[in-house]
Amino acid sequence: MEEKMTESMRNSRVRKLLGTEYPLLQGGMAWVANARLAAAVSNGGGLGIIAAAAMPPDALEREISEAKTLTGRPFGLNIMLMSPTAADAMELAAKHRVPVVTTGAGIPGKVLERLKPLGTVVIPVVASVALARRAEKQGADAVIAEGMESGGHVGELTTMVLVPQVASAVKVPVIAAGGIADGRGVAAAFALGAEGVQLGTRFVCCAECTAHENFKQAILRARDRDTAVTGQSTGHPVRCLRNKLTAEFEKMEYDHASIEDIERFGTGKLRGGVIDGDLEWGSLMAGQSAGMVNDIRPAAEIVESLFAEAKTVLEKLWGSPNKQGS
Repeated sequence: MEEKMTESMRNSRVRKLLGTEYPLLQGGMAWVANARLAAAVSNGGGLGIIAAAAMPPDALEREISEAKTLTGRPFGLNIMLMSPTAADAMELAAKHRVPVVTTGAGIPGKVLERLKPLGTVVIPVVASVALARRAEKQGADAVIAEGMESGGHVGELTTMVLVPQVASAVKVPVIAAGGIADGRGVAAAFALGAEGVQLGTRFVCCAECTAHENFKQAILRARDRDTAVTGQSTGHPVRCLRNKLTAEFEKMEYDHASIEDIERFGTGKLRGGVIDGDLEWGSLMAGQSAGMVNDIRPAAEIVESLFAEAKTVLEKLWGSPNKQGS
């Protein structure tokens, strides 16, 4: 597999930190990123992630145990720090010695204090330089700089401007996320100073993903402007595919509905979209990269093709090592 990467990718600190064949993480998508998907990505050479989200502890423990039976390679757990079950997820990560934990929606101090002494690699998702510096100071092993092109909860900065600024501001490895769905995006991430990538939307459309077929087909049909960001007024903006739900959210915000009413309206909608396949009133969290996803393939094939294409792109731009030496 190493011949499918450039030298900088082979020597990536992220690859060494994760213990993976490729410097790639699969995003921790609620209701999508389960044991089956995580194991498939890990077996394919990347780092698969189980999304703890608000999963009850007994259900999450079953997912972790299942992942261990499906792969002998490293996998990770994503902990949403605002979730009411975040503390339970942290303790399960400690109990099962999950190799890697990524965090989002909060300050990762408690997770770092609890898990780093156990040897867990802790990687927070950050949306600004200030958050990246704070995470590094607290002891993070790396940071995921996620641009607002991503699906789900988003920040204000694009990947193009966020990644290079974070890479210049911290010494720990930087992983780029948001808007990456093919080898061109992987190549661009490394050009911006990242040493690894995280992809979410692309892995919804993989053979092993158990999300509803309606959701997958909606991503395959998506074009460049088919996502919307709602929830700006609540302080928790979310990017999804456009449908009746996003239109109603936009109307509620335009009419100055209360934050409580808006959040109440959204309760249960993510499960509706991902598990039940409700394309009208379900929350179809997906990034702007949905417009670049055109097929459903095995996770391992996706991972391998990403880096093979990235290598081709970079060699086309700069010339292959043999040509450079001639």
